[in-house]
Amino acid sequence: MPSNSIKASLSAARIGTYERVLGGQAGVHQTEKALRLYMWNAQISAAFFVPLHVCEVIMRNAVSDVLETVYGARWPWSIGFERSLPIPVHGYKPKDDLINGRRNQPTTGKVIPELKFVFWQKMLTGRFDNRLWSNHILTAFPHAAAQGLNAAQLRQNLYNDLETVRKLRNRIAHHEPIISRNLEDDFATIKRIIAYRCQHSLEWMLNNQILLPLLTLKPL
Repeated sequence: MPSNSIKASLSAARIGTYERVLGGQAGVHQTEKALRLYMWNAQISAAFFVPLHVCEVIMRNAVSDVLETVYGARWPWSIGFERSLPIPVHGYKPKDDLINGRRNQPTTGKVIPELKFVFWQKMLTGRFDNRLWSNHILTAFPHAAAQGLNAAQLRQNLYNDLETVRKLRNRIAHHEPIISRNLEDDFATIKRIIAYRCQHSLEWMLNNQILLPLLTLKPL
């Protein structure tokens, strides 16, 4: 049967994840339903690309603006900024990312997309409150003030929201299932980050996304 051939080509283990979500007895009909759910997962993952794109670009530019205010237009080459970065024994090392990202790049604008998503999230930890966020975060994210957030609350909220976005982004990038996530909440998190920075950008993204219609078509 075609469904069994497709299952074999994608791997039984991969499609088995969707079969288990659906429950019921194994068989050709179950595999066909699992393949429909698999394709919906791929489509909804693709639909998340536009909101994630806008969110990531806006967020990293906001952080870059603050770094420029504190360290100058060529902040990636600032010795003061480089020395402010932690050097953990294990795991992600932002200083290494910065050094690698700026290598052979002529401008700050060329460095920004070279830095990993987690670099920008790590900039929103408490260690940078005095240097960066206490005086500048409400300028970088001006619409957060209307929600009554102070600088420390906003910085922590952004860090937590970016953790949610990072995990979603990584699952999508590795073609993993996102069907068990609360995708409406994920979308709300993305919208919130964008809204903190620019309401017009949020409206523009909403007017150009295809995520919401696809959310209603989940084949369960």
